[in-house]
Order: sequence, then C-alpha cells, then structure tokens
Amino acid sequence: MLRYVRESAAGGFVIGTESGIIHRMKKENPGKMFYPILPEPRCPNMKKISLEKVLHSLQTLETRVELPPELMERARRPIERMLAPQ
Repeated sequence: MLRYVRESAAGGFVIGTESGIIHRMKKENPGKMFYPILPEPRCPNMKKISLEKVLHSLQTLETRVELPPELMERARRPIERMLAPQ
C-alpha cells in the first residue's frame, strides 16, 4: 500500500486499514490526502505484534496456524507476488 500511494498520481486515497499506516502515508506523502473509512481504525491485535515476537515464532514454531489445503493454495499466489523482488 505504501508503494502504491507513493507511486500513484492520485491526490487522495480512501484507507480501510489500521491507523498506524495512515500516519506513515501522510508523513511520506505530504501533498496527498488520506480518508480513513473509520474515524479511529485501530486493531488491538496488530499492536501486540513486535519484531521480537515474530522472530521468536519463526525460530521456535511454537504457535502454528493450520489451514485447509484449498485455502492455502488460494492464498499462496498473492503471498508469492507480495514477496517477489520488484
């Protein structure tokens, strides 16, 4: 989303995600306007995540999320595109 906003010629964007990213978008794109869908879009669970916790999860694999194979296959392509070098 950050790259899209930065590279877009549009002057305004409707944002439907967590408020923390809106702050960063405004800071990195001072000439553009941002309109959040909700007045205070906050996700309490996203605030619990830290780089240290992500690293711990990857190293220990303590917390696992099991998904049905058909859902995993549908999710694989967008994730691979997101992670592919540009």
